[in-house]
Amino acid sequence: MQKRLALILPTLVGAALLPLSAGSPTHPVAEHPAVQAAVPSAAERVAKLTGPGAINDTEGRFQLKATDLGILWDNGAGEILSAFGDSYGSGWTGPGGGAGDPATLDWRCNLLLRSKDHDLTDGMTLDSAAEDSPGHAKQFLDCKKIDRDEHTVIPTAGISVGKRQYVQYMSVNYWGPAGSWFTNHSGFAYSDDNGETWTKDPKAIWPNTKSWDDNFQMNALVRTDGFVYMIGTPNGRFGNAHLARVPERQVLQKNAWRYWDGRTWSTRETSAAPIAVGPISEVSVQWNAYLGKWLMMYLDEQRASVVLRSAASLTGPWSGEQVVARGTEYPGLYGTFMHPWSSGPDLYFTMSQWDPYNVFLMHTKLTDDDSATNLVTDPGFEAQTGATPTAPWQLSGRGGIDRTNLGHSGQNNAYVRDSIGAHQLQQNVAVRPHHRYRLSAWLRTADNNSETMLGVRTLRGQQIAERRTGAHSAYTKISLDFDSGRESLIQLYTGFFGHGQDVWLQADDLTLEELR
Repeated sequence: MQKRLALILPTLVGAALLPLSAGSPTHPVAEHPAVQAAVPSAAERVAKLTGPGAINDTEGRFQLKATDLGILWDNGAGEILSAFGDSYGSGWTGPGGGAGDPATLDWRCNLLLRSKDHDLTDGMTLDSAAEDSPGHAKQFLDCKKIDRDEHTVIPTAGISVGKRQYVQYMSVNYWGPAGSWFTNHSGFAYSDDNGETWTKDPKAIWPNTKSWDDNFQMNALVRTDGFVYMIGTPNGRFGNAHLARVPERQVLQKNAWRYWDGRTWSTRETSAAPIAVGPISEVSVQWNAYLGKWLMMYLDEQRASVVLRSAASLTGPWSGEQVVARGTEYPGLYGTFMHPWSSGPDLYFTMSQWDPYNVFLMHTKLTDDDSATNLVTDPGFEAQTGATPTAPWQLSGRGGIDRTNLGHSGQNNAYVRDSIGAHQLQQNVAVRPHHRYRLSAWLRTADNNSETMLGVRTLRGQQIAERRTGAHSAYTKISLDFDSGRESLIQLYTGFFGHGQDVWLQADDLTLEELR
């Protein structure tokens, strides 16, 4: 298979939804055959939606000069609701949130706007807003605005069940270093008047832990098969994704939620197993009818990229990341949320940009890869731009990236080279416990290489399976079958062990596939 070059970009908080019909939508959730991976084209900007110069004149119509996010969901009555984060009026000067004259900044922790626009080719018209006075979009969820207490309240997801609207939000205690923030809790609020008034349910909250690592502080929501599913991550941008669900009429009943532990639905939140390996944040999840699979879009902070995964079921296995757009192309971008009225191969999504701190509508085209789902991200190292491997790859020992057409296919490959000891290329991957997998790699080595390694271990370093071979003077496909056992996160690796002579190994086109 010829490798596809990846693309790249950044993100913030997450949601993403399904168009609602009279009944609950039905889409695969678990135990379905492996499917091909969704491949996005390079993202393109369609229109600026908010702020000065936007197609919606939000400053003149809603006193909204600067904002971010734009979380999208179908309200079940012919409208898209869009929730925004920290928002500012005429006193905002930028760049970023909170910059400007305090007297005229008009800070609102969150806003809600509506759209009936089905033609997204020229942007998304914002028709109305939840207002507290004519021409002034209001803060729809209360917040204290006290740092190290409750600095702000940010929506992270939204969904409708019948005529009721639900929003998942995070109560932010304080903002930390880049990519880090710390939450008090996440929770549900609901509205029965299409978003005009909201009630935070005091019992439907997920408190954060003392170590700030609860797995459901930032969430995406989807509705299918009579359930509402929550795809959660910890606060900040460096966690794994986890899965929970509840009967759709019991969203506000905290004790009715169940957590996917890798095999079944558990009553214990702490049993939740990762369904996709991080760093993941501001995640958006949506069923795509054109491809017949689930899509997951989010910011990979380490790669400075907005990426896309796909899966036949919400429980996985989820494909490796496909990059949607580059942070180098769209500096300071974050907060990508898929539009539920996207159709065919056209996927539309909102995306924020720190400077000018506003929201844009973006577009990408989807195709299927011509192979079964590969769980490895950047399997052919084509997204590597430097001489040393970078995320998601890790280098243990000495090695680098060849960028001169020395690989099995494409331009790039990775290598390790030294004379003594173990030298390996590694990547962490989420798998489903107690499932069979096949790991394959195309390897070429020096003629004196006596210990070529291809293997899998736990993140604690315990070996699950390993295959050792000798020298391979030409690229040779080496494969290894294994059972994941109890593990939901594994580390795959390839490399060699040197015994005193100069030895090298080149690796390319790695695949990890679930067996049936």
